[in-house]
This record gives sequence, structure tokens and C-alpha cells, in this order.
Amino acid sequence: MKRLVTLLLAAGLVFSAASGAQAIEFKASGQWLMGFSAGNGNFLDKTREHGQASQKADNNDVFTAAQRVRLQLDAVASENLSGTVYFEIGDTTWGHSGSGGALGADQTIVEIKRAYIDWAVPNTELKVRMGLQGMAMPNAAGGSAILDDDVAGVVASYRVNDNVGVTLSWARPYNDNYTAVNGDVSDNNKNNYLDNMDLISLAVPLTFEGIEVTPWAMIGIIGQNTFRNNPNSRAWYTISGYEQSYDSENELYVGNGRWNTTDNFKRRHANSTAFWAGLPVKLTLWDPLNIEFDINYGYLQSMGRGDMMDSYGNTKRYSTEREGWLAKALVEYKMDWGTPGIFGWYASGDDSNPGNGSERMPSVSPCGNFTSFMGDGNYGWSTTGNLYDRSLSYAGTWGVGLQVRDMSFIEDLKHTFRVAYWGGTNSPNMAKYANNSWGWGSSYEADYSDAEMYLTTNDGLLEFNLVNAYQMYENFEVNLELGYIVNFIDQDTWDRSQGGRLGDSYKKQDAWKAQLIFAYSF
Repeated sequence: MKRLVTLLLAAGLVFSAASGAQAIEFKASGQWLMGFSAGNGNFLDKTREHGQASQKADNNDVFTAAQRVRLQLDAVASENLSGTVYFEIGDTTWGHSGSGGALGADQTIVEIKRAYIDWAVPNTELKVRMGLQGMAMPNAAGGSAILDDDVAGVVASYRVNDNVGVTLSWARPYNDNYTAVNGDVSDNNKNNYLDNMDLISLAVPLTFEGIEVTPWAMIGIIGQNTFRNNPNSRAWYTISGYEQSYDSENELYVGNGRWNTTDNFKRRHANSTAFWAGLPVKLTLWDPLNIEFDINYGYLQSMGRGDMMDSYGNTKRYSTEREGWLAKALVEYKMDWGTPGIFGWYASGDDSNPGNGSERMPSVSPCGNFTSFMGDGNYGWSTTGNLYDRSLSYAGTWGVGLQVRDMSFIEDLKHTFRVAYWGGTNSPNMAKYANNSWGWGSSYEADYSDAEMYLTTNDGLLEFNLVNAYQMYENFEVNLELGYIVNFIDQDTWDRSQGGRLGDSYKKQDAWKAQLIFAYSF
């Protein structure tokens, strides 16, 4: 009976499409990824709390096997009207029941990733996209450090002439996710009260021969309850300076680190205002020389103030205000056998005074991709295990790297090699506010704090990447990535900062991974 119902439904869809939408052209595209990986992305080896035995910091499997399927269907009526729905099946970790990978494989794992319509205003150059869509702030040299993700919104683009365009967008990343806590008189126990986040942006793409420049700006309006009782908000860790965690009134997170606060937090505004601006530039005037650079600025109005306690029991007033900047650049020269290049970045970091807020640039959902272990520069798609790459915002860090991209000595086989040094721009004095001796957030697990890593001026990381891509068939790629990160995080800085603690300690380690991915795309 179940099979009969399924067949009848399928037949109904076919006949309805044939009779009611004969002029509609359907286009399908998609991607299958099958991945196998071994590695350890945690910078901690062992930890020891006072009075307890030393224990492993990470008990996850060294080996991971996983898969993901994405299918996109476009219904095209004309060049002026179309609709798109984009499904994702997975991520599925082999053997894991929750993601559909255990014996029997029956789980609800089909997701709507994007669903939008494209339409044009008749007899004009104005084009509109509405719905769940991929949205990225204009960027160059290393990806967007502010926003590059799927989000609900409206984007309107107008082509003034061949050289000038205008793009206006409105996005709503969060709304109606707040559940009031019993007894909290600050919001009169109103669910979904003051919990919306809205982003309005304007970009002006300018294109001339050999030059692309896109100045842009974005304003954000953030309700005071947007991130309260909402553990699934990645932006929680990247947009505020020092803010309470979602599940307690007396914990604080800065980047990945957990920090001491008291329960004396005072909310300042019903809504807080955020602002971002950027100037990405791409120069190909002197082909085959390619030059890219990008300047970003971000500001978040204080959501409130509270009390922060250092490791010696001293109390310091903190502000959730956050303001900072970032500059990044890439220079590369294309040759017959490959494209060598140099890249680098510098971002502002926290000073030693939490009372004046954070000096790290805020972000919503960044996607830095200079490298392929610390960054999202290759296939990094699974939310579990070692198949996961971080998409860092670069906030509070600086770095420089060398790369040789797309080296090819054998037909259909390409190699990319990178080496990059990551340093910190945050004050070492901030480490004393961590509520344990390893609160600098060393874990590479795919949680919602993965977009930032808190490095002080005494800390560093040295990353090596080797990506090998073999195009076996036109639509089938075999991709082998090897990555290693030498851990130069200064243990003395974090140990000394915990002088008032009761003997908690940790032992650090390097990170590494090797992943093999089979990608079928059509």
C-alpha cells in the first residue's frame, strides 16, 4: 500500500507538471561527496583539574567516514522569472544513527538549504531574488570575514551601465527563537520578544578593464533577546564583545574561550545597532599578475554591561561593545606550471581592559579561506570528525603565507601547497579572565564557536596544507588533502594568568589531518 501511494503521488506530479506548466524548463544540478579522514584537530592533549587525575582532552575517533548529497532544481519560465529549491541530504557520518549512517539508515536528514525565486521588473535592469539564499558580503583575498552563508532575505540588483551597478539587500538571520524564562521580569515572560536580527546592506560594484571595486556598507538591528536561550546561533560568539552564554546568567564566552563573570549583567538597550563596511579591490591590469586586497570595519553597540572576575578574584566591569578592523591581501603570478603567490592579513585585537569593550571586529557568519585547515580553502563539509574545516573571521589575529596554487605536471592532476603563520593581536592579560587554564578555545570541533580562535600576542600557529585534485572524469574528482599545524600557543602565558587558580593545568599538542574525498558533481 505504501509503495502504491508513492507511485500515485509521483504520477500526479508528472501529470500536473505536464498540463499546468508546459512552458517551464526544469534544470537539475547537484553534488555527491564521499569522504574518509584521519586526524586530530584538537590543540589540547591532556587536561588536569585540581585534585583529579590527568585525562585526555579529546576522545573522538581518529578515523571518520561521512557523506553528503546536495540536489538543486531550477524551474525556469524565462530569463525574467525562475524558482530554485536546493536540498541537502546529510551530513551523514557512517555508523552514526542520528545522522542516518547506522544500520538501517532510516533518519529524517533531508534539509531545505535554499528556496528562492528570481524575477525582473519588466522593461528595466532591476532584478530581485527573494527567499532562502546564499548571501555573501563583497570580498577579495581570503573570503568574507563578515558574512557568507545561507539566510532568508531579499536582494535587489540594478545595472546602471556596463561599469556601475547597485545592490540593496535585507536579510533576517534570526527571529522568533526566544523562549522566555519563568520569573524573568525584564521581558514579562513574553516569548519571541525583541529577538529579531535584521541586516540591511548596500553595495556599489564598479567594473572597469582590469579593475573591480565594490564599496559596501551594512547596518544591523539586534534585539536584546536574539541570542538568549538560543544555543544554535553561530553568530553568538562572533558578533558581541563579551556576552553571557545562552544557558546561564553567570558565564561568558570570548571567541572560543570560557570566561568568568558574576550574575550582575545589566542590559542597556531594547535593540542594539551594528555597522559594517568594506572595500574589496581586484586588479588584473598586469595579467598574469593578480592583486587583491580587502579592508573591513565593524562595530556593535553595547548590549549591556556586567562584572568579570579574574583568576585572583578581582572584579572588573566589562562592556559588550565590540569594534575592530581587518586588512587582507593576496598577490599571485600565473605561470604555465602553476600560480605562486603570497598572502597576509592583520586584524585588530583586544587590549587589556574589558571595560571599554572588545577591539576585535564583529562578524555574523564568516568564511575565511586563505588556508584549508584553519580556513575553508578546500572540501570542508562535514559537521563531525576530521572532515571539518574552520571558516575563521581572522578577528584578533594576523598572519602571512606563501602558496603555489594549481601546480600541474601530469594531465588532470593538480596540486596546491600552502604554508602560513598565524599570530595573535589580543593582549596576554586577557587570559587571566578565563575560568580555566585552557580556556583559549583550542578545540577544532564543529560547534557554534568555531569561527574564532582566541590568540594573544604571545601565541602562534604554523600551518601546512597540501591539496591534490585528480579529475578522473569530467564530473568526478578525487581529492586528497594533507594538513598539519604546529602549536606555538604559549602555555606559560595561560598558566601564569591562572595564578590564583587551584592548580588546573593542560598539555598542548599539534593538529593534523589527512582526508580523501570523492566528489561527483553535475
